[in-house]
Amino acid sequence: MNQKKKVLICMYSLHIGGAERSLIGLLERFDYEKFDVDLFLYRHEGEFLENIPKEVTLLPPVKQYTTFERPVKTIMKEGHFYLGCARVLAKLKANYKNRGLVKEQRTYKQMQYTWQFSIPKLPRLKQKYDIALSFLGPHDFIIEKVNANTKIGWVHTDYHTIINPDKKLDRKMWGKLDYIVNVSEECSNSFLKVFPDLKHKSIVVENIISSTFVEEQAKINNNIEREIPNNGAFKICSVGRFSNAKGFDLAVLACKELIELGYDIKWYIVGYGAEEEIIKRLIDEYKMNENFIILGKKVNPYPYIKSCDIYCQPSRYEGKAVTVREAQILMKPVLITNYPTAKSQVKHMFDGYICELSVEGIVEGVSTLYNDEELRNHLAKNCDSERYSNKNELEKIYGILG
Repeated sequence: MNQKKKVLICMYSLHIGGAERSLIGLLERFDYEKFDVDLFLYRHEGEFLENIPKEVTLLPPVKQYTTFERPVKTIMKEGHFYLGCARVLAKLKANYKNRGLVKEQRTYKQMQYTWQFSIPKLPRLKQKYDIALSFLGPHDFIIEKVNANTKIGWVHTDYHTIINPDKKLDRKMWGKLDYIVNVSEECSNSFLKVFPDLKHKSIVVENIISSTFVEEQAKINNNIEREIPNNGAFKICSVGRFSNAKGFDLAVLACKELIELGYDIKWYIVGYGAEEEIIKRLIDEYKMNENFIILGKKVNPYPYIKSCDIYCQPSRYEGKAVTVREAQILMKPVLITNYPTAKSQVKHMFDGYICELSVEGIVEGVSTLYNDEELRNHLAKNCDSERYSNKNELEKIYGILG
């Protein structure tokens, strides 16, 4: 009988997010007859903790790693003086190198420097593994602090457009990995624009999504009618973190123009994040409180998607938005902006509608779907026929794991 291979998967936490949902999808489909899987979370936090399959061993937290993404003052008070200073230095260096860039383009570089300065004081894991998977970068942990025969790092976003890495540091990091996993062909192409010489290591493994799970979760009602009343308005749903990348500011302005044009619209946002106050101020400024409604963080967004007439992803950048695929699983007409990786998500006029990435483009897209019920039904029918089963993506992972 062949001995099971030991696999380590690492992640920052399991708060609500696309990468986190994708990780849970991967864990739910893993073949535990062949693999023993340990999950190392830097912080035991997040709404998806309860969704970790029972076959997975959740490793105990290590105090030094719990400092990531927590306030510097807090970790200093806990005695992590060196790691606190490393965080401050990383922010100063990132701010100096990132002047004039949006927050998403600063964040990754700051994390690179945080790992660079913190590594000397971070402990190693004692266990020996056959394979180590780092699900969200930077991937310095599995490179420097894990003993594994094969090391794999994921890319979840449009690397060329949004990441803006310190290329010298990232080239060193990627060079030490055995495989680089991108979640779509477009993501892979974007990554290879930055590092074309790493093509031999780059593979595509799409996000693992359970259609059955999405459909079953969508049936849970919890009196959603109180939040999304059936009042005859055309209902739009968007899901995501409040950030520049998600383009919710564009959605507010588009909603304003649509209301002025006479459209009866209610636009619901399921999400949370650092830039929520910016969006709230825009809503107040344009008096959109009755039409652009923030529902907040929801562990289960699927009943909200199901309750609306269309799903809209007004993003500036995406890798491969998990929520777009989930909306398609629920047979919702999908409208997405033409961000660089959009065509990896939607076949225009077949299972979704791709509009120009602008306020005017979103207005045009919404008005088209609003006025054309036949088109909406056509998109929904094609979503149903596609079924979007990507369970074969796991075979690519097994091919690497051996």
